[in-house]
This record gives sequence, structure tokens and C-alpha cells, in this order.
Amino acid sequence: MSHSHDKQDSCCGNKTHEHKHEIGREDSDEHEHDHGGDPSSFKTYLPAIVTLSLLLIGIAFDTIFKVEAFKVVRLYWYIVAYLPVGVPVLQEVWETFKAKDFFTEFSLMSVATIGAFAIGEYPEGVTVMLFYTIGELFQMAAVNQAKRNISALLDVRADVASVLRKGQYESINPSKVEIGETIQIKAGEKIPLDGEMLSEKSSFNTAALTGESKPKTIGKGENVLAGMLNLDKVIEIKVTKVFADSALSRILEMVQNATTRKAKTELFIRKFAKIYTPIVFFLALALVTVPILILGNEYHFQTWLYRSLVFLVISCPCALVISIPLGYFGGIGAASSNGILFKGSNFLDLITKLNTVVLDKTGTLTQGVFKVQKVESNIDQIDFVALLVAVEAKSTHPIAKAIVEYAGGSEVYPAENIEEIAGMGLKGMVNGRAVLAGNVKLLEKFKIEFDSKVAAIEESIVVVAIDGKYVGYILIADEIKEDAADAIKQLYANGVKQVVMLSGDKTSIVKKVAGVLGIDSYFGDLLPEGKVAKLEEIKKDKTKVIAFVGDGINDTPVLAISDIGIAMGAMGSDAAIETADVVIQTDQPSKIATAIKIGKATKNVVIQNIVLAFAVKALVLVLGAGGLATMWEAVFADVGVAFLAILNAVRIQKMKF
Repeated sequence: MSHSHDKQDSCCGNKTHEHKHEIGREDSDEHEHDHGGDPSSFKTYLPAIVTLSLLLIGIAFDTIFKVEAFKVVRLYWYIVAYLPVGVPVLQEVWETFKAKDFFTEFSLMSVATIGAFAIGEYPEGVTVMLFYTIGELFQMAAVNQAKRNISALLDVRADVASVLRKGQYESINPSKVEIGETIQIKAGEKIPLDGEMLSEKSSFNTAALTGESKPKTIGKGENVLAGMLNLDKVIEIKVTKVFADSALSRILEMVQNATTRKAKTELFIRKFAKIYTPIVFFLALALVTVPILILGNEYHFQTWLYRSLVFLVISCPCALVISIPLGYFGGIGAASSNGILFKGSNFLDLITKLNTVVLDKTGTLTQGVFKVQKVESNIDQIDFVALLVAVEAKSTHPIAKAIVEYAGGSEVYPAENIEEIAGMGLKGMVNGRAVLAGNVKLLEKFKIEFDSKVAAIEESIVVVAIDGKYVGYILIADEIKEDAADAIKQLYANGVKQVVMLSGDKTSIVKKVAGVLGIDSYFGDLLPEGKVAKLEEIKKDKTKVIAFVGDGINDTPVLAISDIGIAMGAMGSDAAIETADVVIQTDQPSKIATAIKIGKATKNVVIQNIVLAFAVKALVLVLGAGGLATMWEAVFADVGVAFLAILNAVRIQKMKF
């Protein structure tokens, strides 16, 4: 229904507007290091443990006990120590070489460690590969921990649904339950499927979906979502969506797909690493060969080879290639725990530049739950409501639902030829009578006379005409969300320069809501295409990075053309959620500011990691080239920095927003 309001209609989500600020996707055939292995399995760590044990024994025989007999088997001992950690990396080198990718961290580490063996530095060769492997294990553990954190927050799907069939309840897999069937959920059980509440009411823990710990009371006729935890009593629910289409399944799919959309920084680092790695390889080669021309007879091959090997170890880009994607993954995880779903790390980046927020009104800043406040008619009121309900029952609009609910949910008269008139309302035939129901523009369109006082009413109303004559109206009220005013304040506090409200509702109502919330710029009486036109007008200023926030089907075009589309997910339409770049599961407008904070925190961590890695590597590279840094400093510059960067990236998920 279209009334006079705004709801007319890792190295470590599908959208309908894939072209929009698509920063780019990494080709699926690009080689990435598979961190494979179960981080909880002892077998994963066994190669490093074996190598470490053999290395320590070898060093003890070499330097502490100085066993003469050990010198005979020394080379073979360190080769055996090298193999458990070295063979997997050498296999990676072979795979990358087959893919014609010659300059990777695997080839750098292999050349450096084999070179160390070539000049007799066996313990250092083993140590470099061991610490490289330990660094990889830390990276694997960090990535898996990030994934587990998100899974723990979201994957709370019930394994069994108790379905009413043939007069009794039977337990079956939720994927086999059909729409319209009745399911029973006991106290303490998870909701297995989205549905409509049949019982009077119950309290639910919605933390898995929204991040909110406060229980939510849901009454008869209201929606309940898969993943909620029933706290009170045994309840019954009528299933409205199949398992695969449930809110929870959709969320899990969004988070799973989020890592496919890379931030500009991630893409830059990957491209940079591809250029940087061969450059340092050839610099290391120059470090061995060029001194021959300068030093002549004083040139000592082993000394300069050692320096070049140190140079290679330092130059490994692991800290950047792993910690930066992990930082963004951590940001996506932190957002998920706050009931905010980013469909890609590119949007985490973009939201930090946000300076203009355009908001829908109903369902975004207001509850979108309408109640009939007053009925005025010049015919029998029961007949008036019955005729109106017959038309409104064909609409899914919140106002239509409020009218049907007010009438007790039953249709007295049959309706036919129902037609929606965009931005105005509905018309149809009810019990042989022509009924018009909508805003005053609908009556004006059909040149129907009505009391001028009706047009002056500020609240949302549905005016009704029967057989070409005005017969009355119903007054509808909506409430502003309790955190809406605070949300506007937080937006300004987090760098947003302009907040605009667009609505299909009357300008007088929009002005009133804007005044209460502290919004300076607002536009009412907008049809869906009017919202698009307004946003395009705002977009003409190229300095503006714009987010549109909405929840209805008719918000889909505006979500698509904004720089960042943000959908209210708990009550929002599937189309809006599908089109949006960010989904707020709690339906709280204050979460927009939280999303900005998480984006900024993620960006700060990523920048810190880049500065840390470059600063330490640059310093040790200079020292290594000058012969002032050994393999031990090189190991710290590579593995140590990578480890510190990983810890910093994981920190995002522990932050409070």
C-alpha cells in the first residue's frame, strides 16, 4: 500500500548492484598460502616440535658439550632437523613455480635457508625456516580464531524442529519443515526457523542475531527469527520461511562472503608484495655481486652471501600479506558481534570516509509499528471499517497491517480488482462498491471532494471514498525509536557533516520528527522515484560520501545508488537486505555510528601494522646490508613483526564499541 508516509513499498553477499564501487575481487586462481591444518590438532604442530627438538640438541652438542663425534654427522643432523619444516615450504615453492609465480615468501625463505646451509651456517638455516613455520602457525591460529569467533556469534542454528503433523509433534531436521507448518519450541530451546508467533507472548534472547543481551518480548502475530533463544514457556510458531531463507542462514552466508570483497589497502598490499618481492630478490643478488667490482681482491664471497641471505629473510612480506587481511577480518567479526554485518572489507574502509547520511523515516527512525488511534466516518462505522479492511488486507504495508489488526484480522466482504496507485493508495471493488483508500492525493486524483480540515491533519491518515464520495478517515500513529535522537548526535560526533531525512509521509509529519531528532535537512511527500531523485541531487557534490539507511522494498533503488547502502535487517524487506552493503540486525539507528567506529578502529590497526612492518624492516634491511644485522635480527624483522602485527589485528575483536 502507498499512503502518505515513507513506506510506500584470507591469506589471511550477493548484491543486485555489483557494479557499485566494486573495488575489485582477487582472481580465484591467484595463489595464496593455504594455512591448512587443524590448529587444535597435535599433528599440525608436530613438524615444528621435531625440528625444534633436533635443533636444540644440535646446538647443545655444538656449543655447550662440544662433542667431537658430532662434527662427523653435523651436516646430516641439521638436514634432518630442517626437513620437517622445510619440505612443506619447498613443496609450496614447487607449486608456485608451476603457476609461474617465482617471487614469493616461500622462494625467499627457501633460497635464504638453503644458502645458509651452502656457507656452513646450518643452525641459522634451520632456525630461519623453523621460526618462519612458527610464524605461519601463529597466523593460522589467528585466522581460525577469528573465524571461530564469528561462528560462535552466529552459528546458533537449531538441529531439530518439533513440527505438528497428523495431530502430534515429531522431531525432524529444520530443512524439511515447510512454510505454513506449526512448530513448538520449549523454554531454553533455540528457534529453528523464522515464523509468526501463535502463542500469546514470550521473552527471547536475541544476542546471536543482534548482539543485544537484553531479552526481547514478542507477542502473538509478531515475527520471531531463527537463532533466537526462547526464555519463558512452551510456544508455538507458524513457519513463514524455509530453513535456507531464514534470517540466520542469510547472516551466515553474508559473513562467509564478506571476505571476497577486498579493501583498497588489501588489494594494494597484494600488488605491492608482487612488485616488492622480486625487487628485494634482485637487490640481494646485487649485494653479492656488486661488491666484487668495488672491493676487488678484498672481496669475501661468504661474507657478502651471508649479508644477502639476511637481506632476503628480512624482506619477506609475510607481516603485511597476512596481518592486513586479518585486521579487516577482525573488523568484520567485531561488527558481527555488535549486530552489524559488513558484506565486504571494502565497506569497512569506505565507511570511515562517510560525511553524509540520508535516512528513511518509517521503520528506520520510527518503530514502523502503526496503531489505529481514531476512526471518523459519516456512514455506519462497522461497515466503514469492513469495506476498508477488504482493500487493505491485500497490502503488506505497515499501515494496512495496523488497520487489519484493528479490525480483528477478518475480512467481512470479498474484494477484487485491487490496484495500487504509487504514492497514493489503493482502489478496488468490494461487495460491488468502488472503494478508494489512501492519502488526500488519491482523492484529488479522482476529483473527489472532501473536508478541507482532513488535509490539515498532520498525523498519518487513510482517507476513504466509496462510490466516488468521501466517507471518512482513519488516524494512524507511529512512534520514534528510543535511540533515534541519540543516533543523530552520535553521527555528528563521528564525523558526519550532514544528516538528511527522506520520507513519503506528509512534509508536516516529517518536519515534526526532524525537529524532535535534531535533523536540519528533511524532505516529505516523496514517491519512491522522488527519493532517488533527491539522493542523486545530493550526490552531485562529489566531496560527499553518502550512506542511505532504509528497510523497505521501495528503498532498494536508493540503497543501490548510494555509496554505502545500510539496511535495517530485523524488520527490513529481503530486497533491501540483499541490496545493502551493511545490514543492522538490531534495527537500531545508533548502530550506524557503531559501524563507523568499528571501521575507523579497523583502519587504525591496519595503518599501525603497515607502519610497524615497514619501519622495522627498513631499519634491519639497512643494518643487514651493512653487515650489522645477523640472521637473528632478520628473523625478528620477519617473524617477530608478523607476530606483533597479528596480535594487533586480533585486538579489534576484543574492543568495546
